[in-house]
Amino acid sequence: MTFTPHPPRMAGDGRREANAATVLRTVLDHGPVARSAIARLSGLSPAAVSRQATDLLGHGLLRELPEQGEGGGVGRPQIPVDLHLGATGGPVAGGVHLGVPASSFGLVDLRGRLLARRTLSHDRADPRVLPGIVARELRSFLDEHVEGRPLLGVGAAVGGWVDPDRGHVMRHDALAWYHRPLGAELTRGLGGRTVRVDNHARAIAQSEILFGRPEARRSLVHLFIGNVVDAALGIAGVVHQGPGSAAGDVAHLPVPDSTTPCPCGRSGCLEATASNTWVAETAYRRGLVPDPDVFLVVDAAAAGDRRADRLLRERARAVGRAVALLLDVLNPDLVVVTEQASVLNPDYLEEIRGAAVDLSHVCDDPERIVSPHAGPATLPVAAGTVLLNPLFRNPLQGLEGLSGRGVQG
Repeated sequence: MTFTPHPPRMAGDGRREANAATVLRTVLDHGPVARSAIARLSGLSPAAVSRQATDLLGHGLLRELPEQGEGGGVGRPQIPVDLHLGATGGPVAGGVHLGVPASSFGLVDLRGRLLARRTLSHDRADPRVLPGIVARELRSFLDEHVEGRPLLGVGAAVGGWVDPDRGHVMRHDALAWYHRPLGAELTRGLGGRTVRVDNHARAIAQSEILFGRPEARRSLVHLFIGNVVDAALGIAGVVHQGPGSAAGDVAHLPVPDSTTPCPCGRSGCLEATASNTWVAETAYRRGLVPDPDVFLVVDAAAAGDRRADRLLRERARAVGRAVALLLDVLNPDLVVVTEQASVLNPDYLEEIRGAAVDLSHVCDDPERIVSPHAGPATLPVAAGTVLLNPLFRNPLQGLEGLSGRGVQG
């Protein structure tokens, strides 16, 4: 097994790579689209577009649509090209989000569309052997759903401090993982398939930049509220990682007016105040659910339980107060909040927006605060994006890296 975080580049290929990425991204945004339109939209010369489109067609990332060609005029007919999608036999990427009580698998195409998904519950599994369990079930999932299409590899998203270059989970307190070589473990379990690993907040942020709202490409903050609470910052289409890839730890961000005690010894920390663990344990303690499970709380509220609804609104307002702090410090074009209840029910998103706008000194537009574009499919789509994002940035080099069977951080 080999590990090559950054495949070697040949001298002088920088312009070719940049042009190929520009063509691929233009087709992502506007396809199906003729080569002449790609040149106009991207600013590349027609000759450069023709060369790169030919390369991308040869690699199977694009396909021609002659049935949509425009004929009848002077010269050759304009044959549009589009991404070669999974529905027509194009390449696909696997994705796995490793959560605390469960993991979710997905298969996505080059537009980030979810083709298949599955959830694996492992609430009582030993975290020491969990990667092996997940890899075995993921391999079965892929064998069932790839259906002969080219599998580019697998993206893995997980909470906590993740070093994507090494494929290591540096710290995940809930799973007691420290300096864990997750990428290598998953690769072994998947028979040598390429695996890329990243933090789930950064993965969702990158999914928003690649496949979501246009504002996300200018600047965004993503706040993930689950059993783990963390965040990501994206500027000009790039998600910030910081030294050691440690950016995004907001578990101990102070929530105004919160007095919830935190294991760190302080009170009012965001994770202690608003995590799924807090919601589940509070609901169980109040007798709202038979087990401390956040999904039972969400289900109870959806079924009309007013006490469960009040608890989720209480959490939403706490999240909104934290969002206000992030808005005031960073003032992004967009704040994306991944929080179970608000993804499923827009009423809770309105609670988040209301609390944020009431407290923020720079934001008076609640529409800047949104749920992820993929809705309930957010986690498996984001996991697949961990694999797809490097491909869109450097499509020809990325394919060279994916052609091996080693771990790709």
